[in-house]
Amino acid sequence: QVQLVESGGGLVQPGGSLRLSCAASRSIFTISSMGWYRQPPGKQRELVAGISSGGRTNYAEPVKGRFTISTDTGKNAVYMQMNSLKPEDTAVYYCNAVDVRGEYWGQGTQVTVSS
Repeated sequence: QVQLVESGGGLVQPGGSLRLSCAASRSIFTISSMGWYRQPPGKQRELVAGISSGGRTNYAEPVKGRFTISTDTGKNAVYMQMNSLKPEDTAVYYCNAVDVRGEYWGQGTQVTVSS
């Protein structure tokens, strides 16, 4: 198993930036993929960005060019840099990891984009 702990959420004005962090409880070398999902108020959870163990990334169309996902294997962490934030980016953001044993989720961190 792996425990995931997110941090870095908060309140930011439109056009601002935030960096989300997700710390894993063990080495991420054996994790097949990691990603960030979000759940806006009243809506379903959706994939925002993913990164495979080989470093391949994918992004949801609304965040392409604004968000960047990355990992640091030395720190067992995954990050998401979010720039040019919009009010529609407001959501609870969840870290996700998948390995051969299953799928794991963090507790979520709130991101609110508002003036």
